[in-house]
Amino acid sequence: MKIIHAASELKPEGRRVCLAIGFFDGVHLGHQQIIRQTIADAQQHEALSLVVTFDQHPNTVVAPQRVPPLIYSLPQKLRVIGSLGCDALLLIHFDQAFSQQPGEVFIRSLARDLGQVQSLCVGSTFTFGYKRGGNVALLKTLGEELRFIVHGMSAVALDGRIVSSTRIREAIRAGDLDAASQMLGRAYSLAGQIIPGDQLGRKLGFPTANLEVAGLALPPNGVYAVHALVRGQTHRAVVNIGFRPTLKSPTPQIRVEAHMLDFQGELYGEEMEITFVKKLREEQTFPSLTALQEQIARDLTSARAQF
Repeated sequence: MKIIHAASELKPEGRRVCLAIGFFDGVHLGHQQIIRQTIADAQQHEALSLVVTFDQHPNTVVAPQRVPPLIYSLPQKLRVIGSLGCDALLLIHFDQAFSQQPGEVFIRSLARDLGQVQSLCVGSTFTFGYKRGGNVALLKTLGEELRFIVHGMSAVALDGRIVSSTRIREAIRAGDLDAASQMLGRAYSLAGQIIPGDQLGRKLGFPTANLEVAGLALPPNGVYAVHALVRGQTHRAVVNIGFRPTLKSPTPQIRVEAHMLDFQGELYGEEMEITFVKKLREEQTFPSLTALQEQIARDLTSARAQF
């Protein structure tokens, strides 16, 4: 999948373009339906399939107090979209200037820069443009003028309820990772860049990789057996999610720390993606670092039994 940052970079060379537009957090079953319809349209009309998405949630700019925790990091989202088989992805930087662009101007500029748009696929409740002034009705009006077909796709339901990013976030926070996985259409995973920590794990004899997870939806605090994917290799690992209460920090911050079994080496700056196997225990406060060290050893034994 080719990633571009301006529609004019696509250069379809006379081929028509089929578009899917959305933020697509989680790329869940409903999102997949939209993207797959776009790919099917492109195959039918010998066109290019192009997914249009944004580098950050629109609320980051227009309503900072209402930014939801995200299901996927941006690199994770782009990987999953690419796996669906689209030709290209237009990643738009969502900033203040873009947020003030009327919806009609946005669509007309896409059509101008892409050449002939064959079809445009969105969710049926999709809104866009300044103050969410654009919707499927506006798209259909523009489609009649600019000669493209509009698909306003109905939501996908699972267990009698609509699949949505909000519902998936709720499942993740509740620890119902099986439900989240069903709605995602793949095993739920958490990804982030490995950043320097305070080296406590190394001092205890169990070095950990600290993941940057700011802004992401997280499962409940606790210790989990996981599979950790880094540098294209999958490793067995134990992950702790929590505030490390034993250390009694005056400013505790939630951390996601992974200790990979049977691995040695530096991983700073790499991305790690973890898939959860089983929760081993809740987060606990221990009377001493020695007691914590002994519990970590027991956690590793429990994790090996899970694998």
